[in-house]
Amino acid sequence: MKETLLLTKHMRENPEDSHSLKSYEKNGGYESVKKVLKSGTPEEVLQEIKDSNIRGRGGAGFPTGVKWGFLAEDEERYLVINGDESEPGTFKDRILLERDPHQLIEGMIITCFAANISKAFIYIRGEYAKPARRVQSAIEEAYEKGYLGKNIFGSSMNLDIVVHLGAGAYICGEETALLNSLEGRRGEPRLKPPFFPAVKGLYNKPTLVNNVETISSVPWIMSNSGKDYSSLGVEGSTGTRIFSLSGHINNPGNYEIEMGSSFGEFVDTLGKGVKNKAIKAYIPGGASAPWLRGDQLDVKMTIDDVANEGSMLGSGAVVMMDEDTNLVLAAKSLVSFFAHESCGQCTPCREGTTWLENILERVASGRGRLSDIDLLLDVCDNISPGLSWPPKMTTICPLGPSATASIVSLMKDFRSEVEVLLPKKVVIG
Repeated sequence: MKETLLLTKHMRENPEDSHSLKSYEKNGGYESVKKVLKSGTPEEVLQEIKDSNIRGRGGAGFPTGVKWGFLAEDEERYLVINGDESEPGTFKDRILLERDPHQLIEGMIITCFAANISKAFIYIRGEYAKPARRVQSAIEEAYEKGYLGKNIFGSSMNLDIVVHLGAGAYICGEETALLNSLEGRRGEPRLKPPFFPAVKGLYNKPTLVNNVETISSVPWIMSNSGKDYSSLGVEGSTGTRIFSLSGHINNPGNYEIEMGSSFGEFVDTLGKGVKNKAIKAYIPGGASAPWLRGDQLDVKMTIDDVANEGSMLGSGAVVMMDEDTNLVLAAKSLVSFFAHESCGQCTPCREGTTWLENILERVASGRGRLSDIDLLLDVCDNISPGLSWPPKMTTICPLGPSATASIVSLMKDFRSEVEVLLPKKVVIG
């Protein structure tokens, strides 16, 4: 198994200065957008994106071309780049922001040309100080060269880009909470409908919200073709994707690969194998995703194959847990994260995640009760009725159901690890 470098090729070949405009242009940067603005049309760009079959890299996996096509007609439209990469185990957008920001900017210009947008925003996670500085510097370089602002590249197109840092709230990775935060309000999700961003987004205007990796892929697609991109990977999961690999493996890191290989092959080749013992369980797509068992390493790394196993490829964060892992503590750690990051707007999430954390803490410390297994599942069911995946919700956004994923996985495949911590049933008579 080898990497296929599209998004990360420039930064790998020019590790010292890949973030600079000089280096980016030396390696063919901004040639795609020049070609598009000189002889292309918005309709042609949109068709290439549809032909590529690229699906969003932020987690939902929605077809990008279809999403662009939903944008409602209005004189004012906005593009917002979601760089609030807060999902535990995920660190792929960070390298794109920090080491190749001009690739993102070029992708944004092409996107705005296709969607008739003249104002765009990059919302970056508050903890990403260095990536934010790199992006801001790149934008300033682009303004100086006439690549942003009025009549960019000598065309009739105008585009301004604003960098906005969050304040460290996980919930702002949810697109409508991000828009609230960008407007200076509390980062709380909005009801959908009516607040589908493509219809009523930023300032209640039609808004495209796309992930960093998604838009960074646009220049390559336009330099080559949508069909070239769709020839990579497999049907339903085309192109390359950057996976963040961590956990009990020898060679953690970001790897850009074509989707379709198995998780086991990924770990054995690029991850250089497991550190000590065999894998007991793994998370295939970030902390929000249900776990898969160690005997499911032959599952293909595609959106649909992982979905068929009752989980999701999500943000592309793969976390491996070996046989020595205390899965009760692992679940407790994840639930504590979600309890801390709940915005508090929805009662089932605000109250339920805190109760799940308290009960798991009690079980993990040896103070559990016989009724705690049923109690955990009951609380989970009140947050996500039916405990199925994709989850049903009693909340506005998926944060609450995400908190139940690790517990449901624990009870489904590793129930004995919970039962051994509980007091034995006493039979009298």
